[in-house]
Amino acid sequence: MGRGGVAVVRPRDLMALVVLGAVWGASFLFIRVAAPALGPFPLMGTRVVLAALALAPFVLALGRFPEVRERWRQFLFVGVLNGAIPFSLIAFAETEITASLAAILNSTTVLFSVLVAAAWFGDPLTAKRIFGVALGISGVAVLVGLDPMPLNGGVGVALGAMFLGSFCYALGGNYVKRTFSGVRPLTMAFGQQAGAAALLLPLGVATLPGEAPSAPVALSALGLALLSTAFAYLLFFALIARVGATSTLTVTFLSPGFGVLFGVVLLGEPFGLGTVLGLGIVLLAVALVTGVGPGRAKG
Repeated sequence: MGRGGVAVVRPRDLMALVVLGAVWGASFLFIRVAAPALGPFPLMGTRVVLAALALAPFVLALGRFPEVRERWRQFLFVGVLNGAIPFSLIAFAETEITASLAAILNSTTVLFSVLVAAAWFGDPLTAKRIFGVALGISGVAVLVGLDPMPLNGGVGVALGAMFLGSFCYALGGNYVKRTFSGVRPLTMAFGQQAGAAALLLPLGVATLPGEAPSAPVALSALGLALLSTAFAYLLFFALIARVGATSTLTVTFLSPGFGVLFGVVLLGEPFGLGTVLGLGIVLLAVALVTGVGPGRAKG
């Protein structure tokens, strides 16, 4: 702890934040590779089932299953709202749009969250936050307007799916904040993945593709489930415990940058002025809305 009881971000925790930003940014790469081949439901069913199975030994070892059982209805609801629906919408969107664009658009979750908290729970909507939301909208307009991808009907539906997914994340995040107060992080992580699996497993089985996946597709699905979900959640909650929620929130600024980097370098996606301006404006809006910046978080 630093002066005044404020958490200090040590070098190892800073590195952990960078790793978390990278593995969450990589999720858009994995989805872009696997979703067109597997389909949204089989891919996301694989994601949450494998993630839940990977977390289950930790839950068992620490005796957390009774906590999950006591709240199974709430976990089912939050798993659908904060997992199954937005996961599937993002996977559907990435059958049409690039991983880079999806990574940046996903940052609008923070903007939606402020509006949801104001409308649903009466949280104060200050002038600074209103300006941040307006700036974020303009950033999306710049991003989409200058993107070299043609804006046809399929792309338009994909963009709508991304925004709806972000809105669901905002609803789910606010619900978690107010419903699961005091629930331990590992319990929360496992319960949400298990709740999402209850819906996505049958949908995934019902829509399995007719052909076996290629090696890149299979590896992407495994990376999404084990690296960008199970490992990411464990690292995320460990960081909250060590440095606090506010410092950990700075990962919001890292994951879209990594998503763009991976999409451009590994998938050869276009990178131009629209991407740079759109990403910069959206992240500035996130900073205004949250009051957190990459160099200002303290704990």
